[in-house]
Amino acid sequence: MTEDLLEKAKEFVGRTLSHMSTSDRVAASREAKALILSINEIYKETKDPNLMDVMKEITEKKRKIEKRLKGTPLV
Repeated sequence: MTEDLLEKAKEFVGRTLSHMSTSDRVAASREAKALILSINEIYKETKDPNLMDVMKEITEKKRKIEKRLKGTPLV
């Protein structure tokens, strides 16, 4: 189970952000959230530092996606 999650996480982090539609970005953001939550459940039990590193990478990518979704503020 852990191997499957780590494989999905690796694929998610390696995915390119260019040429994504808005709905693709929303789907990617939701996928990132689901991955983080499921990895976190395993992390609570094992306290494996590798899992924490993976969650940090996914969170970084998720923030970039959400920044693009929200757009730049109109001043």
